[in-house]
Amino acid sequence: MLATVYYGINMTWVYWVMVAIYAVTILSIIAVILSENRNPVKSLAWVTILLVVPAVGLVIYLFFGRSIKNTRMISRRKRRFLKKQSRYHKREYGDLHLSKESIQQIQLAKALSGSGYYDRNDVVVYNSGEDKFNAFESDLKSAQKFINLQYYIIEDDEIGNRIADILVERAKAGVEVRVIYDHVGSFKTKRRYFRRLEEAGVMAHPFFKVTFPSFGAKLNWRNHRKLCVIDGRIGYIGGMNIADRYIKGTKYGVWRDCHLRVTGAAIEALQFSFAVDWSFMGQSLPDEPQLVDADSLGSGNVGIQLVSSGPTSQWSNIALLFLKAIGNAKKSIWIQTPYFLPTESLLKALQSAALSKVDVRIMIPRNSDSILLRYASFSYIQECLNAGIKIYLYDAGMLHSKTIVIDEEFATIGSTNFDFRSFEHNFEANMFIYSREINQQMREVFNEDMKKSIRVASSRWRHRNWKEKTLESILRPLSPIL
Repeated sequence: MLATVYYGINMTWVYWVMVAIYAVTILSIIAVILSENRNPVKSLAWVTILLVVPAVGLVIYLFFGRSIKNTRMISRRKRRFLKKQSRYHKREYGDLHLSKESIQQIQLAKALSGSGYYDRNDVVVYNSGEDKFNAFESDLKSAQKFINLQYYIIEDDEIGNRIADILVERAKAGVEVRVIYDHVGSFKTKRRYFRRLEEAGVMAHPFFKVTFPSFGAKLNWRNHRKLCVIDGRIGYIGGMNIADRYIKGTKYGVWRDCHLRVTGAAIEALQFSFAVDWSFMGQSLPDEPQLVDADSLGSGNVGIQLVSSGPTSQWSNIALLFLKAIGNAKKSIWIQTPYFLPTESLLKALQSAALSKVDVRIMIPRNSDSILLRYASFSYIQECLNAGIKIYLYDAGMLHSKTIVIDEEFATIGSTNFDFRSFEHNFEANMFIYSREINQQMREVFNEDMKKSIRVASSRWRHRNWKEKTLESILRPLSPIL
């Protein structure tokens, strides 16, 4: 009897200790959230869920709520070392033959991320996966010194193995080959694929490897960048991953995306970006120069800034630049994105532009690869239509292109979707291009895609199925974590 009473008292004591620890944990997390001075709406949402359903709230916070803002990606010493490798002398902004709006954007990018402006580049735009990979494979085969390759998704399929064959062959020939792949993005790719690369001498490493018990700390942050530098002569950047669907399409049709081949001084920026991510993973800095002799690069006339952004940045670099570019628009804003989940400020900027009689067009896929993101994106359409924004649903397949074309001089192409995840949680990279020629080329591409799209009529959209409206309303509050 005494033993039973003692046991009961002991268990009661343990219970209240556990309750106290749990309460302190929840209150400590709330204190951290408040101390970070986040957006008041977000802070209130987190505090509410932690107080109302603390167990669920704690799990959600561990996966999606923590911040790594202001985390240093690379030491000051290593950054200075990379800058000393620069072989290209950047021009002063005052002598550029650009509009004052473009110069403002260039200066903003410089202030946000230290992005230099490079004016001696040739750019080839690929809107076909087949064309891109044909050129990409040919350039990889020509590598003599090094290949630095970084992709969010590398799949163990036909195109993935073709790329692997080339990397293995080049590594065995003495070429330095480095590969960064996102661990979550390439989670379906079997380990044997990367083991094969490593056994051939390729240095292949996952970014933010998700392992127990730290998986909760890394699952929400993904390196979404897709770029490559070959011998300091040729660079690639854009939205295409390494996967068969970019060539063969899916059950919905083609998989439409956009990628760039760059030659010229901007190669230096691509190499710098790769080196920072490589160092962030604990690897030694690449010892090759960022760029071959700038005087031998030709006389391209496309002006470029490479802008990177991520959850470690003090500012949401790319989101702020999008906001600035939209605010600068005088005639037109044409956007292609697979997922349209804008922040409140970007949505208001687009609405303000359209109400000011700027021609604002947004193209998203009619059939998305994610049913959740499809309905969450659709929840914003009526607000856009009310402001006079033209909405097009791409109907020839999956539109995965991430492009913005504004007025006659500016375009941006890269890995950044027009959504919360890209703006706040992913490591992204976009080329900000100042060229009337590229701008016109991208406008023509948009016009061609319009022929394969359905323009949304406001009257018909308001009267769509009530079940769809309900699903959209349920999913919209989840936009920041989708």
